[in-house]
Amino acid sequence: MKNKKISSMLIAIGMVAGSIFLYQCKKSSNPENVASDNPASSGKLSTSAVTTFVHPGVLNTQASLDLIGGQVNGGDATRTASYQKVLDYINSHSYPTSFPSTVVVGSNGATTPSKDQIRKDAELAYATALRWAKTGTASYAQQTIAILNGWSYNFQGYGLKDSSTNPNQPDLEASWTTPSFVAAAEIIRYYKVNGVGSGWSAADINQFSSFLNLVKNNYINNTPTTYNNNWDASAGYAKMAIGVFLNSATVFQNGEDMIKNYLPIVIQSDGTLPELCDRQDCVHYQYTLTALAYAAQIAEIQGDNSIWTANSSRISAGYDFMRKAYNQSTGCNYCTVNSPVFPGTEVAYNQYNTANLKSLREINPPNGVPNDNTFLGFTSYTHFNVSGL
Repeated sequence: MKNKKISSMLIAIGMVAGSIFLYQCKKSSNPENVASDNPASSGKLSTSAVTTFVHPGVLNTQASLDLIGGQVNGGDATRTASYQKVLDYINSHSYPTSFPSTVVVGSNGATTPSKDQIRKDAELAYATALRWAKTGTASYAQQTIAILNGWSYNFQGYGLKDSSTNPNQPDLEASWTTPSFVAAAEIIRYYKVNGVGSGWSAADINQFSSFLNLVKNNYINNTPTTYNNNWDASAGYAKMAIGVFLNSATVFQNGEDMIKNYLPIVIQSDGTLPELCDRQDCVHYQYTLTALAYAAQIAEIQGDNSIWTANSSRISAGYDFMRKAYNQSTGCNYCTVNSPVFPGTEVAYNQYNTANLKSLREINPPNGVPNDNTFLGFTSYTHFNVSGL
């Protein structure tokens, strides 16, 4: 009898192990890695509302770039002051001459030279792309192309700084830097100055697409599904941007599903963002707001305004909460008038035009780049009083 019990237990253990093995195989074979245990997700992709894509289509369009560039060239003082932020960034950063194959990252602000470089280079690629769109000077397009090619031909993966680094930190880093590269690449690939393109070759575009698939499949898709914070919002935003460049309705919709699933979790019905108290700083909850605002803007450019209006305009309520944070009236007083205002504020103000957003964007205008180079910037140049995006 005892031997029968042992045999039964071994069979049961084997069945469980087999089930786990099959589940892991199934999970790794899923190119979108949609997590079925995500409390905010059914694990199924929605039918995409977007099947063909507008290009450029990541935060900027042909029309908006024509408008802002023309305003600066025509002497508009407000637009010129915001464009100066683009030039300031370019003038304060050197162009890279080499690109590491491995980007080593640390958690909780721990940095390395390669982590600093990829963040700065992503912003620099976007800044030089905006400069080319404004001027039409071919050398500026070539500077952007050199950065995009440098990373796409050399990058092989992420590494961890030390044993204290969160194993999933590369997933978050990829979600931050990749969309900035994509925004630059969308301009360089599709924008035309007086009918003339940048000259980015088809072979280089294909290599950049391979780079995007590498970071998406190996990192962004592996973002933990239980954090319920800026990690999830950043991953959704990144996948939407990547989907636009790859012309993939599946990747785009997977990202939009993530955004919509997490939106009512990361921002509560009264606008509260729990990250303010949880992280005890004035930055992390702004990561969430910025990712949500950028995702909503990308969707709007593609003809889908539903993120902006989702859950009774929950993003707007989140920015109302941010205004309370700066007023130190949330019970978690980690923001002051000297705290950074992330550039998503300008994008959200362009959409909602609320008094709270107006006061936030006026704390330190015009907006440049985040102090930690996590999200693309220059939104006062690209979005302030720009209609039709």
